[in-house]
Amino acid sequence: MYTLYKKEILSFLNSLIGYVAIIVFLIINGLFLWVFPAGFNIVEFGYASLDNFFVMSPFVFLFLVPAITMRSFADEKRSGTIEILVTKPLTDFQIIMAKYLAGVTLVVFSLLPTLIYVISVYQLGLPKGNLDFGGLWGSYIGLLFLASAFTAIGLFVSSITDNQIVAFISGLVICFFAYIGFDLIADLTFTGDSALFIKSLGIQEHYASMSRGVLDTRDIIYFLSLIILFFLLSKISLESRKWEK
Repeated sequence: MYTLYKKEILSFLNSLIGYVAIIVFLIINGLFLWVFPAGFNIVEFGYASLDNFFVMSPFVFLFLVPAITMRSFADEKRSGTIEILVTKPLTDFQIIMAKYLAGVTLVVFSLLPTLIYVISVYQLGLPKGNLDFGGLWGSYIGLLFLASAFTAIGLFVSSITDNQIVAFISGLVICFFAYIGFDLIADLTFTGDSALFIKSLGIQEHYASMSRGVLDTRDIIYFLSLIILFFLLSKISLESRKWEK
């Protein structure tokens, strides 16, 4: 499994689109947080806080994560190497896990440079170092859970098509709906407890809770359940190829 995991990492880093996806993620965040005179600008915000980064990042991840996962199975199917892969001494679960861990690792790679923002905000605080580290690391953990869920969704979408562009667009749409779709439905058609229940089905509600630095077991269970669900769907998708034969 480690060999496949390593292969996935190297395959992504050897392609131009891999570097473009990560660089675009960092540039967009950097421009909105430090350059553009908009609502996300940290300097104009007037507080030593990275809250705006954690508000904006999920929307950037909607594009970054599908770009990372779109090749996972779609490229294997297009080139025919999926047939070779499934004959290896690996279970379907191990294949999915290797590709999933590779996707999450690449997301972590893209997040590491953002620690520069933490150092910058730490220096800008008045007094220096006036930063809520508890809430900050809780927000980073929430962002990792969100990216992990997006990766599981993107992996499943890639497993049901042999076209990378279709995998990217479909992954983006499903991730968008999972993140904010339930909130939109609740706001438009429901009120009271019904609206709260509908919102609880979406990612945004649980991510927002974690972004406040609160690591509630209900939010963790939600993300783990979502990841497991799309793991199982990916496994069913792989097994369906055997049924067709």
